[in-house]
Amino acid sequence: MLGTGTSGGVPLIGCVCPVCRSDDPRDQRLRTSALITTDQGRHVAIDCGPDFRQQMLRTGVGDLEAIVFTHEHKDHTAGLDDIRAINFAQKKPVALYATASVFHSIMSQYHYIFSENTYPGLPQVTLQEIDEEHPFQVAGLTFLPIPVMHYRLPVLGFRIEDFAYVTDANEILPIGMERLQGLKVLVLNALRREKHISHFTLSEALEMAETLQPEQTWLTHISHQLGLHAAVEAELPKGINLGFDGVDCYI
Repeated sequence: MLGTGTSGGVPLIGCVCPVCRSDDPRDQRLRTSALITTDQGRHVAIDCGPDFRQQMLRTGVGDLEAIVFTHEHKDHTAGLDDIRAINFAQKKPVALYATASVFHSIMSQYHYIFSENTYPGLPQVTLQEIDEEHPFQVAGLTFLPIPVMHYRLPVLGFRIEDFAYVTDANEILPIGMERLQGLKVLVLNALRREKHISHFTLSEALEMAETLQPEQTWLTHISHQLGLHAAVEAELPKGINLGFDGVDCYI
């Protein structure tokens, strides 16, 4: 997990709550994203938010084969310009995988990357359109899309073998539920305790984990409102853990 925080990160600017003032590094959460490393040492990111540069620097990883996007919100796309250094280091483009609607948004946000009037030093990318109906291959891995809803916005989670990653959701569509059976590891968003219009609450995430019965569940996309990491972790049932930045959630 490169980052496990919600859109504002933790600590939140201007907040003096106990979580935002905590000196426990597990309470310091960058915006949500993940890095997959294959057995062959190939690297794929899921999303690249505004903290992407910092996240990649602290992993020590300097190459990246692809970025797979869950959706178009800025806290999941705002780090795209930072791949310029990766382009320079590996001397090739980074492949972007997303749905047509997400690409439409990215091409609007980063119009200069896709302009006819390009110039040296721009991010170098290739576009690989995906849809929720079909699996696709990235770095030798098969990604199976998991359709979910983020209030009214369609979002994709992804299953890779017996691991699945679902963020920014408050509903998993029926085909997604079918595709999430028999998991070893599930990463699932759990924003806070109070009801939210577009994210699972802690109790809803626990209910979903109980329904899907993965061997292990890690919670992500966490806000300061959920509480101190140590306190929340202590109340979770066996097989469910609160994610934190830098944790390896699947081996």
